Amino acid sequence: MTFAYPYLLYLLLLIPVVFGLWFWSRLARRAKIKRYGHPEQLAHLMPEASKYMPAVKITLELLALAALIVAVARPRAGEKEEVENTSGIEVMIAFDVSRSMLASATDDPNGVSRLQRAKYILNRLIDKLDHDKVGLIVFAGEAYTQLPITTDFLSARMYLDEISTDMVSTQGTAIGTAINMCLHSFSPDEEVNKAIIVITDGENHEGDALEMAKLAKSQGIEVDVIGVGSLKGAPIPIDSRRGEYLKDNAGNPVTTYLNENMAKEIASAGGGIYINGSGSKAVDQLVESLDQIKKSDLQHVSYKASAEQFPVFVWIAVILLVIDACVLPRKIGWLKKFTFFSRTEK
Repeated sequence: MTFAYPYLLYLLLLIPVVFGLWFWSRLARRAKIKRYGHPEQLAHLMPEASKYMPAVKITLELLALAALIVAVARPRAGEKEEVENTSGIEVMIAFDVSRSMLASATDDPNGVSRLQRAKYILNRLIDKLDHDKVGLIVFAGEAYTQLPITTDFLSARMYLDEISTDMVSTQGTAIGTAINMCLHSFSPDEEVNKAIIVITDGENHEGDALEMAKLAKSQGIEVDVIGVGSLKGAPIPIDSRRGEYLKDNAGNPVTTYLNENMAKEIASAGGGIYINGSGSKAVDQLVESLDQIKKSDLQHVSYKASAEQFPVFVWIAVILLVIDACVLPRKIGWLKKFTFFSRTEK
């Protein structure tokens, strides 16, 4: 059996931690009971309390938790399609999630947001990447890896759909940091050609973006930039339903602009192209640019639906939780007439 996300199995370390906390709570409960009298004498005051059912319940709950952790790690077994030798490149996408991406992507302040426009562009791009590998990094004032380089486009779309401006608390547009993280996120295979795609409005640009783009170019990695936003500027909505927008200290609405000059400079420094994301042919232009990069031999392993085992573990977890809900932390009535353990008088 293999796993799509084996690193998630480290979450299984939570099992002994949770059990330790439960065991500690039981000891603390026993110590509190002793304050009021001898446990055996107090037991007559709690005739329905079971010594064993709490242990049964925690066992069921921990087994359910373990099954869910295994499920999210995507276990695979049985049939899988043969390794397919294909040609392609590795593409790391740096996605701007700064607050200014909530502003309109058009001249209309109530138009579709830059964030949604960027998602639309990247969804169409993923459809056209075919056998390439793709990874995703989100950035604002800081940068974080959202998806390591992979051929799993299904996961790529799932992560892309979850992107929001709440993912990075530090505000800013640290494009240089994002490009640097992209450089360290590719596979170590030097024979595979690589490219970086930065999608941003360039607002509040910080740091050493040009230097990082030049560094990428020196390593043979193309840096393309997609600019989203309006050259005329747009306010940043806080609550679009109420018509509330971000304001400066003087109480005036903050207007954010697409910094197209900066985006063009970064693309030029990185040996790539700049594309205005508002254009209807933005994706086609980007794909055409990527197609000019020499393809390298890649191994693509795809699994049949029958190989995915995570539904089995999800059902196991559900069944265990249903049983746990039916088990009460008190003695079972029909078992009271049976004596499984007896004390022998000497």
